[in-house]
Amino acid sequence: MKVGAVVVLYNPEVYLAQVLIDSVARQVDVLCVIDNSQQPSILNLEKSNLNYHHFSLNIGIAAAQNVGLRDLKLADCDQALLLDQDSDITDNFVHSLSTQLIATQRKANTLVAIGPRIVCSFSDKVVKPRVQKEIAVFDDIVCVSQIISSGMMIDLHRLEEIGLKDESLFIDGVDHEWCWRARQKDMSVAIAHNVQMVHKLGDSRSKFAGITYKVGSPIRLYYQFRNILILTRRAYVPRYWKTRNLLVLPIRFLANSILQNSKRERLNYMLKGLWDGLLNKDGSYQSNWYSDK
Repeated sequence: MKVGAVVVLYNPEVYLAQVLIDSVARQVDVLCVIDNSQQPSILNLEKSNLNYHHFSLNIGIAAAQNVGLRDLKLADCDQALLLDQDSDITDNFVHSLSTQLIATQRKANTLVAIGPRIVCSFSDKVVKPRVQKEIAVFDDIVCVSQIISSGMMIDLHRLEEIGLKDESLFIDGVDHEWCWRARQKDMSVAIAHNVQMVHKLGDSRSKFAGITYKVGSPIRLYYQFRNILILTRRAYVPRYWKTRNLLVLPIRFLANSILQNSKRERLNYMLKGLWDGLLNKDGSYQSNWYSDK
């Protein structure tokens, strides 16, 4: 069994990124580091099993992951672990997920990807989805509608059936869309009960009307608002996700317009995201708003 990993970087905290890369490199046969930063990240990448790609124009997380997945396929890897720079893994993380994926596939051969229980770095608590329901429960895993991309272990032998990540979304919703597409093809994704991973969800936390929510960079609002409107048009996207996100959209708009710093900048990105979402325009923000066309 040959296991590879893809780590995507974007202006990372160098020390933390180096710790992650060193840990992953020790645990996998092939490591692909995809750097979307404008300038190459200053890291120690002198490892015999590491491939490095730098894209100064930021090709987005979906395209970056696809570069890595193609690399791992060419290297004849059987499994691929996806990680981003905000994750912190233990020394046996890869082995635990890999063996769990194999063991569960013996009972449920529809399983194509598995992820850990996510521990939020802000609260040190396991993240429990409010709406997502468990689909099927086995001894050590629970099948769910979707998992996040960081920590996702994919069976590369099934990748062609599902397809690569949707590059048109650029960033937000990429992980969930791939899972929903897999489920449309009667495949399943799961969370391992006994494997945990600390992950930074958003840049900070804020509270509005008694609800704590993630706060990210202003430009992420463009992709979040736009991609909600794009994904709600797709038949295979779960109805509960469409309903919840459309209902919460006005609250998020209000909270980001009034309560956060850089209010005008956030408002600008949200309005542009809504406009492009209504027009079903995908791709990067730059291609839609700074194009020479």
